Amino acid sequence: MSAKTDLADNGGMGYLDSVPRKLVTVYLPLGIFLFVLLFPFYWMAITSVKPDQELLSRDGNPFWVVKPTLAHFHKLLFETAYPEWLWNTVLVSVVSTVFSLFASVLAAYAIERLRFRGAKQVGLSIFLAYLVPPSILFIPLAAIVFQLGLFDTRWALILTYPTFLIPFSTWLLMGYFRSIPYELEECALIDGATRWQILVKIVLPLAVPGLISAGIFAFTLSWNEFIYALTFISSSENKTVPVGVVTELVEGDVYHWGSLMAGALFGSLPVAFVYSFFVEHYVSGLTGSVKE
Repeated sequence: MSAKTDLADNGGMGYLDSVPRKLVTVYLPLGIFLFVLLFPFYWMAITSVKPDQELLSRDGNPFWVVKPTLAHFHKLLFETAYPEWLWNTVLVSVVSTVFSLFASVLAAYAIERLRFRGAKQVGLSIFLAYLVPPSILFIPLAAIVFQLGLFDTRWALILTYPTFLIPFSTWLLMGYFRSIPYELEECALIDGATRWQILVKIVLPLAVPGLISAGIFAFTLSWNEFIYALTFISSSENKTVPVGVVTELVEGDVYHWGSLMAGALFGSLPVAFVYSFFVEHYVSGLTGSVKE
């Protein structure tokens, strides 16, 4: 019996008891992963505080800053419309995410819980709509935006972003709603509850991790979207961060690398904060969406 126990320990978690094994199987892969993951942020940070002389010079260490400066941040915040770009990005992302979540909740609940004929086919078709490339969709959407008189307004982005946010959010919530027992709804129906009461008071409180994961996904896509924002917005004051940084800080063949990296660094912080704050709910929502 002791021999079997020792064998199980050696083949199980006991395998990591020795320091060399733990170093090779845990710390080394983890260190490589963290380096690959965090190096772009480090490069953006040091580039944003490097003076132009160091950025253009081939001498010295490219991975370090000798004389840091905040001139690039000053140029970004006070000599461009970056604060307006940031506000436009926040407004468009939040409104698009809220609208998309509302529509996705209704669609996912109807497909998964009402059990009508062809529900699975409808759910599959909604997910397939997400696979259509935005580079194809923006052509017909541009004609609609022009006809509605929404060109060069924030509403052009708020109304077009849900075309790619709703399909995946609906598919994600369908998987999470599927994991909620039907017996809870049946008991509520017997007690006289309506479908709306069941959705608001029973399903949604149980699906909070799924809602958070879908919301983070939608917010991230809206925040980083480039094609629609480049096509439908022309004036500088209505641009979003991804488009404004690229179009306003590149003058012909002159790249203002310091300000570009400062803008990219500022633009990545809100998304990183949202992920870090809701990471546990995000992971549980994704795992719940793949349950059968």
